[in-house]
Amino acid sequence: MKPLEHAPPSASERLRNETFQHKLEQFNPGMVWLDAQGRVTAFNDVALQILGPAGEQSLGVTQDKLFGIDVVQLHPEKSRDKLRFLLQSRDSGGCPVKSPPPVAMMINIPDRILMLKVSRMTGAAGTCGTCMIFYDVTDLTTEPSEQHAGEHAAQPRRLFKIPVYRRNRVILIDLKDIVRFQGDGHYTTIVTKDDHYLSNLSLADLELRLDNSIYLRVHRSHIVSLPYAVELVKSDESVNLVMDDAEQTPVPVSRSKTAQLKELLGVV
Repeated sequence: MKPLEHAPPSASERLRNETFQHKLEQFNPGMVWLDAQGRVTAFNDVALQILGPAGEQSLGVTQDKLFGIDVVQLHPEKSRDKLRFLLQSRDSGGCPVKSPPPVAMMINIPDRILMLKVSRMTGAAGTCGTCMIFYDVTDLTTEPSEQHAGEHAAQPRRLFKIPVYRRNRVILIDLKDIVRFQGDGHYTTIVTKDDHYLSNLSLADLELRLDNSIYLRVHRSHIVSLPYAVELVKSDESVNLVMDDAEQTPVPVSRSKTAQLKELLGVV
């Protein structure tokens, strides 16, 4: 079984790649100031426009009640552990007087894709709070949401790009270049033919936003791109799907997904 050939990037795809960094530089960032306990002390207008509605949906509180609230509570429940992990990160090897370097992640809130950077702030007496800066890249990475008659809420917007941080830059990974996704704690490893990237979108988030005729979650820790499947290997009672990445990685397939995988691959 050979991986399917992918068409070269279209003119519109090339234009999106060329203009992304320029657009990102022109975005007005959202900014949130937190005290040493992680409570909100101030928003700029952009942050209030995005986090205000999220707070009302998550907590049922009005915008004027957001000041003094734990910032983690403003985010959907499924994102809270990741955000708390981010906010509690420490620079174990640095000078105790020096503020740790910024750390970055990507989260959904609630149907947006935000690139978020967090930097601990240091004053004369030591750590005094945190500055959160984020960019809303939803329109650059997802298709418009679809809502059908009779549905109460729009379906999650389907991804066509995955934004990640690398070397202090945001880059977009085209879905057609991704061989597989592997969950690992708070992160997901994105594997292309010749590289690996870290993303803070969970496999559950990705599964909702990917085309299920192409991307299949074959295991609780793995989503694969079926066009890159090379070989289906049976060993005793286990099944592995060999993928066409640089390592020709065998990905475990759970018993509950074996029949569906065979059907999608046309294997009897």
